[in-house]
Amino acid sequence: MSTGTILAIVIPVAVVIVVIVLAVTLGRRRRRRLREQFGPEYDRTVDDAGSKRAAEYDLEAREKRHEGLDIKPLSSGTRERYAERWRGVQEEFVDHPEGAVHDADGLVTALMRERGYPTEGFEQQTRDLSVAHGQTLEHYRAAHEINALSSSQQATTEQLRGAMVHYRALFDELLTDGDAPRPGRT
Repeated sequence: MSTGTILAIVIPVAVVIVVIVLAVTLGRRRRRRLREQFGPEYDRTVDDAGSKRAAEYDLEAREKRHEGLDIKPLSSGTRERYAERWRGVQEEFVDHPEGAVHDADGLVTALMRERGYPTEGFEQQTRDLSVAHGQTLEHYRAAHEINALSSSQQATTEQLRGAMVHYRALFDELLTDGDAPRPGRT
């Protein structure tokens, strides 16, 4: 076999191997980045989608949508106004726990809107929040579920207390998360 024939075989095989190695490496990096960014939401999305490829496509679509949102930081005055409203909701819990949980849900939704998140429907809210708040999203889901139980008077006082704790986790993150401008935004 001539050197030219050997090179004609070896070079394309080597190129194919390099392309496969690069694809695997980039796929692993992409998967690691998405796992770190979305936290528990990554696994939840994989379970819902049925495959990692479909889940990752979905998560990347969420990122693209999120990039188009005008998420903005809060002024210190606005932050203080929301913090004061939260204190009022907490005080309400003592005498009216179900009402306080409902009001906490409304306050979190208002804060989301103030920050620039669309608030049309719970599922879309969670999809939009998952990009920047994936670590806290389970709190929001749990609180929302308890709020639904509360609406039909099926939640215990302990569950209602838990809902307040869950709402508080996302509330605090939304309240303080916008202090620094996002990369690419002024």
